[in-house]
Amino acid sequence: MKIFITGGGGYIGVALVNELLKNNFKVTVLDNFMFNQQYVFLDLIKNKNLTVINGDVRNIKLLTKCINKNQFIIPLAGIVGAPACDKKPKLATEINLNQIKNISRIASKKHKIILPVTNSGYGIGKKGQFCTEDSPLNPVSHYGITKVKAEKEILKLKNFISLRLATVFGLSGRIRTDLLVNDFTYKAVFDKKIELFEPHFKRNYIHVKDVARVIIFCIKNFKRLKKNIFNIGLETANLSKLELCQLIRKNKKDLKIKINEFAKDPDQRDYIVSNKKILNTGWKPRYSLDLGIKELIKCYESLNIKRNSNV
Repeated sequence: MKIFITGGGGYIGVALVNELLKNNFKVTVLDNFMFNQQYVFLDLIKNKNLTVINGDVRNIKLLTKCINKNQFIIPLAGIVGAPACDKKPKLATEINLNQIKNISRIASKKHKIILPVTNSGYGIGKKGQFCTEDSPLNPVSHYGITKVKAEKEILKLKNFISLRLATVFGLSGRIRTDLLVNDFTYKAVFDKKIELFEPHFKRNYIHVKDVARVIIFCIKNFKRLKKNIFNIGLETANLSKLELCQLIRKNKKDLKIKINEFAKDPDQRDYIVSNKKILNTGWKPRYSLDLGIKELIKCYESLNIKRNSNV
């Protein structure tokens, strides 16, 4: 099978490309390497099943050529997270939404699209009630809005699967220190303190390697799963920010947690999520939140990783 991935040089993309090649898929990556992260493919580029194209998803001619040569399309290129999208809202709309509009227009009936979006579209959930795939969407950030609109575009097609991802964590060949678990663990290692705003806000989490695994599961079971939306997260990890910090402190005993009762979190989403629908298909996550925290601590301490972000 031939797989086309936009943004394959990103955090999720690198983890996914690694797993796809292990499964002997033929993979084409389109990425503009805006963070100068070409190094992520140094070890993989020799693989005969991998083609890497340094280009922009806004190049319609190039996008069309890549789509027409492949069976599966996995759009990962994006401006990710509320801060990054707020800083560059026009670019966020072009990449997060217009890219999907173009893919939907170019793709034929033979193409199969697996679109990872975000469960941040749930916005502010009802207290104590789990958000399911049928829950109303109420995004509270430009990031969430672009992803909700992107999902609506592929719902018009027949051959699609939409994956509403929880907040992703863990190690990939392209490190991200700005994601919540990765960020809090970074602060625990280097600052030894975390200041929390609105510590009761809850969200769901999923390891980056499990994201790669669920995408491959969807590829292999596409006929059975198509025309569906799935929440992708850990059933055991619907945690508040305070609960997350307390879990990190179990692995970093010297971490100090300070509650700031006077400031607001710029990201106002607050919800818990049910992942039962994907679990009922036979897929299960493999990597726990505690395991992800442990691997991040080891990485930060051993390699003295410097902070980066997508902002």
